[in-house]
Parts: sequence; C-alpha cells; structure tokens
Amino acid sequence: MILSRQAIRSHIREKRNQLLSDTQHQAGLDLIEQFSTLAELSNSTHIALYLSTDGEINTTPLIEWLWSQGKSVYIPVLHPFSKGHLLFLHYTPTTPMTLNKYQILEPQLNQTLIKPVLELDLICTPLVAFDSTGQRLGMGGGYYDRTLSSWFKSKQGAKPIGLAHDCQHVDSLPSAAWDVPLPKIVTPSKVWQWES
Repeated sequence: MILSRQAIRSHIREKRNQLLSDTQHQAGLDLIEQFSTLAELSNSTHIALYLSTDGEINTTPLIEWLWSQGKSVYIPVLHPFSKGHLLFLHYTPTTPMTLNKYQILEPQLNQTLIKPVLELDLICTPLVAFDSTGQRLGMGGGYYDRTLSSWFKSKQGAKPIGLAHDCQHVDSLPSAAWDVPLPKIVTPSKVWQWES
C-alpha cells in the first residue's frame, strides 16, 4: 500500500517526536561528525541553518561548532511581504529572537542582517522524510522548495543539504512537480549522496 504524503508526514513526525532527549542530544553531536566530512565545507563561509522544532534533529550543536570554525550562520525568517518565501538573517549568540506565526523562533527582522540566497554557500534544510533517491518531504508549506527552485534549475548559488534523523528515511516518497530533490542529506550515521 502506498501511503499519502500526509500519512507519511504524520508517521515520521510521530517517530522523531518519540526519540528520547538523550538520543536527540547524541544525534546532534553525531551530526557534527558527519557534517564535518563534507567536501563543500572547506570552501563555505556563509551557511544557512534552522533552529530545530517538532522533534527535528538538534541543530544547536552544529551551529555552535560552525561558529567555532569561524563560519557565519544564517537562520530563516518568514518573508513579511512575499507570502511563502524565506529571508535568511545573520545569526549570532546575541541575535534578538521572536516567535513567528508557526511558533518557531526566528531572528527579529533587521534588513542589515539579510543575506541574499545567491550569496549563501550552503542551505541546510529541514525535512520530515527522505527517500533513497534524495526526494525530500517537508512540512507542506513549500518554503524551501521555493527557496531552492533557482538552484535546482541552474545549480548556481547556495547548495542545499538536508539534515535528518536516520529514522526519517523511507523507501520511496510520492513526489510532486514542485519538489526539489536534494544532492546530499546528512544523518547522524552517514552522508547520503546523489551526485557524482
């Protein structure tokens, strides 16, 4: 039986929300170990990440590790005028934060901190599930599909890399025309790669 996108979404969200806090903490540390092996990392200075919510893999250790490596980190903010789009703002330990309409923490909007997507080196994307071809299932809002669509067409600009728990892998996902498959996904146990 082929599950619908919504059924997969519900099942995987439930699975990752059942992970114990110790498991989540260790997964965040193991993620650094895998992420640090990425060939793209040495040439990347401007890296977009996100703050974990809803059982997503804990990105805080990775963010702190990137700061320690002298990298600049950027966090998504819901675009105030362009519905369904994201802005990426420079993020530091002292950045003033606010809750967005989804009750997710994001930097307070400050135009001087915005980094255009084309000037980012890597965009680490959240996801609910992924399959063995790099297909990604998000929360359904399409924010990252819109953000990554120009990269998908031209392979120019910020390269997308998915971050996930190992339990978020499924055999195959039903895909839609707007879905942007990812060239790499990093989990605590390995780097999945679909590019030569």
